[in-house]
Amino acid sequence: MMKAFPFTAVSGQEDFKLALILCMIDASLGGVLALGDKGTGKTTTVRGLSNLMPGFPFVNLPIGATEDRVLGTVQLETLINEKKTEIRKGLLATANHGVLYIDEVNLLNDYLMDVLLDAASSGGYYLERDHISQWLESKFCLVGTMNPEEGELRPQLLDRFGLSVTIKTPMDRAIRMEIVNRRLLFDADPVAFCVLYNESETLLSKRIIRAKSNLLHVVLPDVIHEEITDACIQYQVEGLRADILLMKAARAHAAYHDKKEVDSEDVHRVMAFVLSHRSKNFSQNKSPQQNRENQSPKEEKEGETKSFSSIY
Repeated sequence: MMKAFPFTAVSGQEDFKLALILCMIDASLGGVLALGDKGTGKTTTVRGLSNLMPGFPFVNLPIGATEDRVLGTVQLETLINEKKTEIRKGLLATANHGVLYIDEVNLLNDYLMDVLLDAASSGGYYLERDHISQWLESKFCLVGTMNPEEGELRPQLLDRFGLSVTIKTPMDRAIRMEIVNRRLLFDADPVAFCVLYNESETLLSKRIIRAKSNLLHVVLPDVIHEEITDACIQYQVEGLRADILLMKAARAHAAYHDKKEVDSEDVHRVMAFVLSHRSKNFSQNKSPQQNRENQSPKEEKEGETKSFSSIY
C-alpha cells in the first residue's frame, strides 16, 4: 500500500490542518470545506489523515460514484438464492467513525450532496430500497476540497459545512523551498521520509484522542456564550447554526490545548472557520491570514512540525 505524505510534515496549511483536527475531536462540527488554488496541497493534507489515526476509516468518494455505491444496496444473489435480505454497505456507512473525502466537491450532483450533508449532521441515514428501510450509522468527518474557478457550491450547501478555509499559493520563498524539498525527499524514499515523522504523528494522534475524550468536560462560560452571540449578531449571520458551531469549535480548540474551559483566545482562533463562508461582512473585515496573527506562541511553536505539500 502506498504511504501517504505525513500529516505533520505538511507545512503552510495551518488553518486547514487545525480545522481538520477540530473535526476529528468533535465530529458533530459537520466537516471542513477547503477552497483554494490548484496544486496547493489540499488533497495531500487530507490524505495525511489516513495514517494519522489508528483504526480510523478513510474513504475517498469518487465524483462519478453511483447512488448505490454511495448509499448501499441489497445483495441480489443472497436475496434470490437464500431468500433473505442482506445489505451491502455503501461508502457512507464504510466511512463510519472516520473521514469521507470528496475532491472537487462542487462537481458532485446535488442529490448526493444533500444526502451526505444530512448524514454528516445526523450521524446516519435511511437506506430505502424496495421493501426495506434500514437505518445505517454513519458518523464521519466530511471533507470537501474545490477550486472555486471550476464552479461554486449552492449557498445552502455551503452553509451545511461546519468549517471552511481558504488556501492560497504561498509567496514566501523559504516556505516554497521547504515544500519542494520535503516533496522531493518523500518521492525519493517514502518509507524513510515517513520514519522521520513517526514520533510527531504518534504524539498528534494521542493528543487528538485525549482531546476527544475530554471534550464534554470543557466548560463554556456564560461570558464566552455572550461573546459568540455578539459576534454572530455583529457579522449579521442568518440563523443560529453559526452560534452553535462557533461554540463547538471553540470548545474543541480548548480541549486540543488541554484547557478546562473555553476562553476568548479559542473563540478568535476558530472564528474565521465558522463565519467566513456565512457572512459577507466577516469576509470583508477579517481573513484567515489575519486570524492566524492571533495564534499564541504555543501554536506558533507547534507549527515547527507543519509542512505544506502537494502532488505537483
